[in-house]
Amino acid sequence: MPTLEFPLAEVPFSMRGSWLSVSRVLGLHRSAELIHLVSHQTGMHPVLSFQPIAGGTPVETTEFAAPERLRWASGAGEFTAAFADVDTVRVRGAGLGLRLSDASGGLTPFTGTFLFIAPQDGAAVLTSYETGRRYRVTRLAGEFSVIGAERLGAGERAIEIGADGGEWEIAIEELISEPAPFRPKRSFDDVVAARAAEFAEFADGIAPWRAEHPGAALAAYVLWSATVRPLGFVTREAVLMSKHWMNKVWSWDHCFNALVLASSHPELAIDQFLVVFDHQVATGALPDSITHSEVLYNFVKPPIHGWMWSELRRRLPSPVPADVLLEVYRRLAAWTRYWLDHRRGPGEALPFYEHGNDSGWDNSTVFDLDRVVESPDLAAFLVLQLDELARLADEVAPDAAGGWRMEGELLLGALMSELWDGEQFVARSVAGRRIASTSSLLTALPLIASHRLPGDVSQRLAEKVAAHLTAFGPATELPSSPLYDADGYWRGPIWAPSTIIVEAGLRAAGHHDLADDVSERFRRLCERSGFAENFDALTGAGLRDRAYTWTASAYLLLAGQASERSMVMAEAVTAEMALAEMASESAGGT
Repeated sequence: MPTLEFPLAEVPFSMRGSWLSVSRVLGLHRSAELIHLVSHQTGMHPVLSFQPIAGGTPVETTEFAAPERLRWASGAGEFTAAFADVDTVRVRGAGLGLRLSDASGGLTPFTGTFLFIAPQDGAAVLTSYETGRRYRVTRLAGEFSVIGAERLGAGERAIEIGADGGEWEIAIEELISEPAPFRPKRSFDDVVAARAAEFAEFADGIAPWRAEHPGAALAAYVLWSATVRPLGFVTREAVLMSKHWMNKVWSWDHCFNALVLASSHPELAIDQFLVVFDHQVATGALPDSITHSEVLYNFVKPPIHGWMWSELRRRLPSPVPADVLLEVYRRLAAWTRYWLDHRRGPGEALPFYEHGNDSGWDNSTVFDLDRVVESPDLAAFLVLQLDELARLADEVAPDAAGGWRMEGELLLGALMSELWDGEQFVARSVAGRRIASTSSLLTALPLIASHRLPGDVSQRLAEKVAAHLTAFGPATELPSSPLYDADGYWRGPIWAPSTIIVEAGLRAAGHHDLADDVSERFRRLCERSGFAENFDALTGAGLRDRAYTWTASAYLLLAGQASERSMVMAEAVTAEMALAEMASESAGGT
């Protein structure tokens, strides 16, 4: 396969397992001219800037980013960075030097970075208030100087290497305390080769057909590089939404990443599915999000987990161990009881969202008039979750299966009798039953439960999806709506999860041509505009965070399914041709 190169302005350089990245993106919609080492422990914090120098003077360079290395080049020479391990970046150069500068800009009793020279080995050590970690820069070859060691308050703090134009090499480590001085375990070239091999193995597993789809290699890299090892509140290996500022695991985003990993990386997929359940509380509620140093419970996310588990399990290459199956059943049961016991009014059948954030569609027009809303997508997701709980109960808790099935039928009946108006599904406020706007794609999501809905209802939902379809995919708000906003988050832009849900619902309802169209448009969008958090529905421009893992996962899911369909079709054509040839030979023989 040809070497993958990617734009560092959009996709950070990192490796699987690391909480570090190397990027120009320093925070929410904040980028720098210089590339920085960024830590995602205790938040997102730029630590050191990389300034190429020649003869002690800053020079402009061209950067080339690939999964295994990041290279700066100019007429004077070049230097290259590679991850030696999850906590260590090695940098090697010749001709071109490097000034590593403290990114904090100053030191106070509570903020900034203190720089000193370690007496044990002469390494430069920076201690960061922002991350609570140390950063040790060890000289492995070449000339090395430290500026501002032990300086307090304002002033320059930096390390210069290779200022004389000779060959040089350093190691930059993120540390909790003071282990033994750094000693390289392998050569720089071996480090680069190891990262290349690791990524190639990952990409071969998750997208063996990637030569057929031009965005697949980059999508695989976005996932691989955003994966972190267990640390802090992240209790299992997990895929962050991004190693830009969206460096969390949200409690529905994680499902899409788990799903695409299932067939090739089953252990990672199951960990990815369960990681948010490790923070489930006594009521059964899941957190809104988790990251290294934070767990938020002020909102929840929609209960897509039952449907997603059934899809994930179907893709796993081997049976789920009995203890894992039981854990999933208990977790899903508690999560479902949360909605049935704590999110329904007295005597009411339908559960409610307390805010748009609970739905995952934070500012959808469904929530413009009221925030505490009974929404049809919520009921449909719970119907599917109850169906899956009943199937799981048949295996691990047979006495409970009937109860789950009864709950599912009651909820399905309420969805149809209370939120279907004869033409479309509507959302309504809990207090006063005021009907919400119907111009959002959110009200079409019950299509995912099409096998549980009357055929005419599924047909109307498919028509609604078609009305939202632009050249690039399904807009989250009707483009003709006065409420449409091109960069309005869930008020117009195209998103990966809504695309996956409606495509799966269309296919389940038998609308294969429309499902193929949705898949094709979204895949072409990603190949054109990358794996942004969302996209302008009319221009296709990538918006917000530009290296978002659930977008990459959605692309890989749709591309993989398209390859499977092509293979099935090709096999059918081959078989038909073989039969025709046999018939022709038989006719000639007679």
